[in-house]
Amino acid sequence: MKRFIVFLSITLLAGCSMVPKPEFNITPAQINPVSKTMKAIQARPAPAMPIPVAVYSFRDQTGQYKPQQNVSSFSTAVTQGATSMLMQTLLDTHWFVPVEREGLQNLLTERKLVINRLKTNTKGSDIPALTDARLLLEGGIVSYETNIGTGGAGLEYYGIGASERYREDQVTVYLRAIDVHSGKVMMSISSSKRIFSQELRAGLMRFTSLNRLAEAEIGYTTNEPVQLCVLQAIELAVAELVDKGIEQGYWLPAKNAAHGPQNQPKT
Repeated sequence: MKRFIVFLSITLLAGCSMVPKPEFNITPAQINPVSKTMKAIQARPAPAMPIPVAVYSFRDQTGQYKPQQNVSSFSTAVTQGATSMLMQTLLDTHWFVPVEREGLQNLLTERKLVINRLKTNTKGSDIPALTDARLLLEGGIVSYETNIGTGGAGLEYYGIGASERYREDQVTVYLRAIDVHSGKVMMSISSSKRIFSQELRAGLMRFTSLNRLAEAEIGYTTNEPVQLCVLQAIELAVAELVDKGIEQGYWLPAKNAAHGPQNQPKT
């Protein structure tokens, strides 16, 4: 029996080399891959005229912190950079022209410096006016639910066992489009993305004699990055915004622009 336990322990330890794990070397940075949702948007016909949109804030409205056992955590559960994600998504769709509003004060300060320089230069020309937005996009991350689904399976016999556990969280975002001229809320979109986590492990714990304990364990966990899940929910909301706008006649693809209303929101 002792030989069997020693052999099994060595086998478990050797199996560690087959467990997926990151390489212990410096990996180069990489550009985030284009998601299927974004590829689907970009594959559609281009808009007749890209719509100027303004986003002042698209922030975390949940106020939740990362759940940790037996410690106080001040790290937020979801990203605080959702505004930047939304702006990048709007740019990538080619349907919208985002104008800078989150850092508006910084922009105005730089424009003042340019105006002062032009005033001192007799050959200078007037600085053009800021582009005004036709749509105002509001909303944010409204919900982050943990443990909406949990489960697992395991088996242990004579100190030898294996188990698998999983957990599902969910993040929800809301996005609404407002007509700047009338203040009318034209559309409101909500989207959710489930976040999956999984843990696999196998172990051995057995007394080989009265005072000798053999113990071995292998395993790994897989967690979907919350940041990428938030991005996917935002992309889906923007895609639905484009579809609803076409369906309700607020804007049209370029190939249909000559047979329908102009690519501008209705007032």
